[in-house]
Amino acid sequence: MSTATLPPEARKTRPLSPSTAHLTSEDIEAIGVELDALREELLDSRGEKDARYIRSVIKLQRGLELSGRAILFAGWFPPAWVAGTTALSAAKILENMEIGHNVMHGQWDWMRDPKIHSTTWEWDNTSPADQWKHSHNYVHHTYTNVVGKDRDIGYAVLRMTPEQRWSPWRLGQPVYAALLAMFFEYGVALHDLEIENVRTGRKPRSETRAQLKAIGRKVRRQVLKDYVAFPLLALPTGAALPVLAANFTANIVRNVWSNLVIFCGHFPDGAEVFPEDQVENETKGEWYVRQILGSANISGGPLMHLATGNLSHQIEHHVFPDLPSNRYAEVAPRVRDLCEKYDIPYSTDTLTGQITSTWKKIFRLSLP
Repeated sequence: MSTATLPPEARKTRPLSPSTAHLTSEDIEAIGVELDALREELLDSRGEKDARYIRSVIKLQRGLELSGRAILFAGWFPPAWVAGTTALSAAKILENMEIGHNVMHGQWDWMRDPKIHSTTWEWDNTSPADQWKHSHNYVHHTYTNVVGKDRDIGYAVLRMTPEQRWSPWRLGQPVYAALLAMFFEYGVALHDLEIENVRTGRKPRSETRAQLKAIGRKVRRQVLKDYVAFPLLALPTGAALPVLAANFTANIVRNVWSNLVIFCGHFPDGAEVFPEDQVENETKGEWYVRQILGSANISGGPLMHLATGNLSHQIEHHVFPDLPSNRYAEVAPRVRDLCEKYDIPYSTDTLTGQITSTWKKIFRLSLP
């Protein structure tokens, strides 16, 4: 039964959180109506300007990658190594954040370009696209910050809310967090396996084996490309080892940056978490409010927004995950005005502020 058809007595009467206790059920549904209307307005206005934007970003990314890899053939010369590694790192960040993540969300499917479509894009990452789309687009975006439902809370490694059970193993959490950041692509690749469900028998081992095979194929492809093919191509110039080191460095830089952006958008003190029963009979208005409360933005200019894949507008992304990312800066003031109208928290801070808040929580919650 749709929540829209449930009788009033069957719907939740408790507030989503203490910060929204002042809202009536009519207020929450009015918020949903306003955001639905805003979404339709923006989707209807998509056009050639948006298409030019994503194509220009793809062109920039490919230019950075080609130039970076070309410069690295002279990687034995330190300035060339630094310049090439910087360009390659930027290319990997753009491909993962502003292109891959957003293309696989279906933000550009309306263009009907088979080369820029959620069903065909396979990103420069060890996580197979289809598995990522399930764990991220479906599970995470449906159950954002719902403890016991959203497996992105700590990525099954970290304790990011007091509601998660503490054990002595948690004392090493700052170390685990640093390692997860460095090798984030592998953590994301293993995320959809749901190992805890395999152990309890809730997930068939045959399904897990099939997923592991797909991950293995993707890892093998990435390793061959970055750590075998390109170093071999650089052998005639004597730069095989510098190229190998540059590829490793670029992957670490990309991993740390993407981890930083994602954690700062979900886990600083301003982002709220919710119990499992929160999503029982959840209305569209309640879903919208939960997305706002469970997300946090990073303030900054156009370069910050581009480098984060516009996930510096994490609130807007969670409210409108299928809206082209270049529109988030445009829509953010209107979402913020709506929050002010209904006195809903709109969490935003500088990158430094969000990093500090998130890492304080990582250290704090490593303790009982």
